[in-house]
Amino acid sequence: MSKVIGTQTMNEVSTLAAQSQAVWEEWNNLGVIERVTRLNSWADNVGQRGGDFTAASNLIRFQLHQAEALLAPVHEMPGPTGETNELYTSGRGLFLVTGDESLTVTALAGQLAAVLVAGNCALLAVPASLKRDAEALIGDLVKASAPNRLVALLDSDKTEDAIVSTPICGVAAVAHPATLIAMNRKLAARDGVLVQFVAEDNASQLPLVASPTYLLRFITERTKTINVTAVGGNATLLELGGGEH
Repeated sequence: MSKVIGTQTMNEVSTLAAQSQAVWEEWNNLGVIERVTRLNSWADNVGQRGGDFTAASNLIRFQLHQAEALLAPVHEMPGPTGETNELYTSGRGLFLVTGDESLTVTALAGQLAAVLVAGNCALLAVPASLKRDAEALIGDLVKASAPNRLVALLDSDKTEDAIVSTPICGVAAVAHPATLIAMNRKLAARDGVLVQFVAEDNASQLPLVASPTYLLRFITERTKTINVTAVGGNATLLELGGGEH
């Protein structure tokens, strides 16, 4: 029997995580430019809401501009004669995007835009006061042709469940220092691979979220090698995952 806390059970949280992961590869394989195109449409939809959503739309566009500059280029690396080596970026998987009562719709949109344009899927766990805004962001994202279920909204009391029981590869949080310390301790207590923690403690000025290289925290590097000197003249392909940023 699943444990019930609030309106969502732990099993339901795990199901939402699995559904988001199920469309992750499709989203990641679109490539940076196609993701930017769709997310620009998302920014248009968000901006049309006016009010606080105008600043949210602007921060989305900032992340997309940085993605075009930092993530889209494929870098050619030196290799033996007859071999080409390319370095490019890829998403990492499922991120939890969250915060405490200091979280604003602008901060939420900036976090989510960076996570998505880098090629990831997401769970959102936000305060109850921000639930309608989060629903609006997700609705506008689906209207912009993002895969349905790419982003799933959790109940406000499900942050700990998501940290403890879902296969997240990272957490992006905007919260007060004490809240961030508590989250970090829960992440450190997880078994297995260490989970990336991207923590912002200044919800009003967002020096981290609005920094030019913020989205580099949500990617991994990959190398693609094509050898055209294989036996019989057939090209062979080797693709390797690289380090994380």
